[in-house]
Amino acid sequence: MDLRRGESGTLLFIAGGRGSCRRLAHMGLTQGTKITVHRDSSHMGPLEIRIRFSSLAIGRGLAEKIFVRVLR
Repeated sequence: MDLRRGESGTLLFIAGGRGSCRRLAHMGLTQGTKITVHRDSSHMGPLEIRIRFSSLAIGRGLAEKIFVRVLR
């Protein structure tokens, strides 16, 4: 995911297997979802993101599979 703290984007697709896609979908991360990075712990540890009315922490490996269109 190419977003920095405070930036937002729209989820385009997830480059992962069925398991990753299903797991993210159960968290509410589906195509077209607006994602905002709330906390980025200096390229180590999980990212805290906001979607809809929730905050989620996702690992960097999973975040790397999420492709977004950056909203400016």
